[in-house]
Amino acid sequence: MIKFIAGLPVIVRTSFLLILSNMFMTFAWYGHLRNLADKKWYIAAVISWSIALFEYILQVPANRIGYSELSISQLKILQEVITLSVFVPFAAVYMHQPLKLDYLWAALCLVGAVYFIFRSA
Repeated sequence: MIKFIAGLPVIVRTSFLLILSNMFMTFAWYGHLRNLADKKWYIAAVISWSIALFEYILQVPANRIGYSELSISQLKILQEVITLSVFVPFAAVYMHQPLKLDYLWAALCLVGAVYFIFRSA
């Protein structure tokens, strides 16, 4: 799998790793609200930190790969788009939260951010 990923364009490799890392981070940040609601906060914190370790194992190489061709601003906006793309299904499917039009408006704002950050690339 590593050889397959290595042959892909930088933005694809970066995005793939950021998507995976964001899945871990979203679960670390919010999964305890559903799974550990009956536990003390510090138990949830230790478990969340343990999950977040995997986020960093993926996020650090993703940003290093991305920074070889993207600016730090482009990396940040890419991360925000991925964050919303991972969070909305997580909130709806896993946390059973209703889908709202606010997600669409937020996504449209991010489309504008992507345009302005990537237009000079």
